[in-house]
Amino acid sequence: MAAEINDEDALAVAFSAPLDRARAGAGAHPRDRIALRDHIREVDIGAFQLERGTTQRIRFDIVCEVVTDTDAVVGDDVDGILSYDTLIDAISAELEAERVNLLETLAERIAARVLQHDQAARVFVRIEKLDRGPHVLGVEIVRSRTLTPAVSAPADAPPRPRVVHLGPGVLRHPGLTAMIDRVISGTAPVILTVSADFTPPEAGHPMAQRRVDLLALEQAAWQLAARDTRCVVVNSRTELDWALRQGNLSVWAPSRMVLDATDGPDGADAVTLVQWLAEEFDALELTLVGIDGPEGLRAVSELDAV
Repeated sequence: MAAEINDEDALAVAFSAPLDRARAGAGAHPRDRIALRDHIREVDIGAFQLERGTTQRIRFDIVCEVVTDTDAVVGDDVDGILSYDTLIDAISAELEAERVNLLETLAERIAARVLQHDQAARVFVRIEKLDRGPHVLGVEIVRSRTLTPAVSAPADAPPRPRVVHLGPGVLRHPGLTAMIDRVISGTAPVILTVSADFTPPEAGHPMAQRRVDLLALEQAAWQLAARDTRCVVVNSRTELDWALRQGNLSVWAPSRMVLDATDGPDGADAVTLVQWLAEEFDALELTLVGIDGPEGLRAVSELDAV
């Protein structure tokens, strides 16, 4: 029977390293553990505006309790064990997936990814911000295979869409509804993007200007949705993925995806953004309506040509 932990010992355990936490909570039948300590990465993370667009040092500590394959250990077979690389790869995969606001979210996703491994039984994840002041800010979670659903395996890619960008003035064109009729009559799902009919105000700072420009594109998306109820404004990758699988017509509001992307486009130029979107979803075709684009992109001046 495990010895009772008094308040003083409990406080010491609470601020101890994850490996010591794992040992303290092991009970009568402790498991083997593998550990990653003091793994530091430069990460763009945080819910506050001052944290966006810049990186800060984040320290990761992970301890994973494992169900040991004794034969693999005795046979010195690296393929039969849970590798340290599993822990590092889980961090890298989640950092590359998208920008997140909360350490808690990142910790949950890393823990779930580690628990995908057949030999992982319980995992301790501690993540700490090192640059937010004369102190360390962090979270620690403990998750087990029996209580935490594993991260779902990636689904098959959604159907490849047609991306159609509507340039300035197209929203007011009398042929807009007929054009939408034509684009949705094909077999491929469609994502519409829209330029604003006005020049966004000058913000006086590049980061602020980017936000203003993105908001102008979002306003245009909602204007299009108001013109035609078949157009549904979508602002996340998950929603777009679902809409493509359902064959729905989507209008892209870009701010969330662009600002949260780990490898997103710079600035907020409409053509650059829609090119990035088309590449992200492996579009069958990108058509620019009423606007010129780089060589190689299909650009048409009249809606009848779409």
